[in-house]
Amino acid sequence: MISFKPKQITKTLLDVLPERARDVLEKRYGLGKDGETYTLEAIGQSYGITRERVRQIENYGIQSIQKSDVYKKHYDLFVEMQKLIDQLGGGLIAEHVLLDELSNDPVVRNHLYFLLVVGDPFYKSKENPQYEHRWFTERKIAEAVEKALRNVHNNLNRDELISESEILNRFRNELIDIADKHDEGVLKRWLMISKQIGRNPLGDWGPADSPNIRVKGIRDYAYLTVKRHGSPMHFREVAETISDLFGHKAHIATTHNELIKDERFVLVGRGLYALTEWGYTAGVVKDVLREILAQEGPLSREELIDKVRKERYVKDNTILVNLQDTNIFKKLANGSYALAD
Repeated sequence: MISFKPKQITKTLLDVLPERARDVLEKRYGLGKDGETYTLEAIGQSYGITRERVRQIENYGIQSIQKSDVYKKHYDLFVEMQKLIDQLGGGLIAEHVLLDELSNDPVVRNHLYFLLVVGDPFYKSKENPQYEHRWFTERKIAEAVEKALRNVHNNLNRDELISESEILNRFRNELIDIADKHDEGVLKRWLMISKQIGRNPLGDWGPADSPNIRVKGIRDYAYLTVKRHGSPMHFREVAETISDLFGHKAHIATTHNELIKDERFVLVGRGLYALTEWGYTAGVVKDVLREILAQEGPLSREELIDKVRKERYVKDNTILVNLQDTNIFKKLANGSYALAD
């Protein structure tokens, strides 16, 4: 993807510096053979100077490189990197995304990052609570994308999960003036600039801090599993599917215990769990019968069976047995059932 060898270029650029300035830059940016980076504090201690003095030497080194004939000689490579940012990100790209595209080697990535810092055809915006470190070639593009990302996040509900096509549609609507100029790949890379919007292991999108996106434990894996299934699942099946979907070992007993504790799930049959958000009522069959009769008034046996079966996966006889509790229910003269006085 790039025509030059980063390590060779950085060595050539560093050679224009005095020994101490070169050493400081090598340590700060991990340009040595082991790729280890050092703090200002650590470098200062090794030289017996302050952190601020190390920073001054670092700035001096970068500026000296930028003013050198060697920098001018290799300026085409910085133009190449600028074009790459334009090609991959439409003029704006998250730092980690750009480096991921260019190399998997941590040491090479350090050299590439150093070239980004030294180059002047592009600019860096530092990370903040909303956005990742990012590089841009056009400030107007950067501002438009960041505003659009902020608006998309603000319009997401806390626990909302949406498909990739839907998040892209919402994003396009916020980027109405420039979306048509860029392909889907660019839009996806722009989404990766946001710290507030994220994607879960199943490819669904939502607020990055939601447990539906930042999946941390069996409960969250179980929620995504049942949601994707779309109908009630037995806890044993939930555990097995977690392992299949996520490659995460889920013990059956542990899964069952977590489902019982989590308000996002409702027991709707013998070992069967549904999502509360689907409208199922919490409680045993007797509780469901009580709530239905409180809301609907007297109902026939057939009507009650039909309504309970929409809430619970139980046999008809189980419903009828529960109706025999005369402390809670009473049978009227016409054969229908109501709540006892």
